[in-house]
Amino acid sequence: MKKVWTICTLAALMLLTTAGMVMAADGGEGAARGLIGLGAGLGIGVAAVGAGLGQGRAVAAAMESIGRNPNAADRIQTPMIIGLAFIEALAIYALVIAFTLSGKV
Repeated sequence: MKKVWTICTLAALMLLTTAGMVMAADGGEGAARGLIGLGAGLGIGVAAVGAGLGQGRAVAAAMESIGRNPNAADRIQTPMIIGLAFIEALAIYALVIAFTLSGKV
């Protein structure tokens, strides 16, 4: 896992340094639009991955609880669905922000 974080950090550093060079060469206008598009795409991607992981963990915990105590399924299912709706709302907020950013390109 540490290797993945190292690679992601180096990739982000590479993107930032090359964007700075492009801004200096282009005068900043074209690169700024490119960075806005890149930010919108990365933002929705990170939000989708985070929401997927969060929903997976929430459902796994709920199913494990129901497996241990099947009589509590009714008391577990409703809060789980409300929690999943909140997690999905965060992904939708990221989508709205990505659309707003892409409108500025």
